Amino acid sequence: MNIGLVAHDAKKKLMQNFCIAYRGILAKNDLFATGTTGRLIEEVTNLSIHKFLAGHLGGEQQLGAQIEHNEIDLVIFLRDPLTSKKSEPDVNNIVRLCDTHNIPLATNLATAELLIKSLDRGDLEWREMYK
Repeated sequence: MNIGLVAHDAKKKLMQNFCIAYRGILAKNDLFATGTTGRLIEEVTNLSIHKFLAGHLGGEQQLGAQIEHNEIDLVIFLRDPLTSKKSEPDVNNIVRLCDTHNIPLATNLATAELLIKSLDRGDLEWREMYK
């Protein structure tokens, strides 16, 4: 499965910790991330991640294009709803694209953990029929 990973600045450490905790599951999949988030995850996990540009430089649009072409199966976008800045990726665009293309999306840690455990159990195999 192809997993998209994005995190607002205030949630990047949380994303790193999430990826450390679920490294075993993530390693079995293809990972895609906006530039800074991807680099930070790689530093602490040694996972191989396809890195797009930084979110504010177009990485969010690159991920969005992958979603539109049905090349992403799951998105984890840890967002900071309280201090979102103009230079950070726009969560609304990703949410809209995931809703439009029926892509499971987590925007907080609790949902991210549910989705990653579901992925490990095989509950997301239905995505294969969409390809």
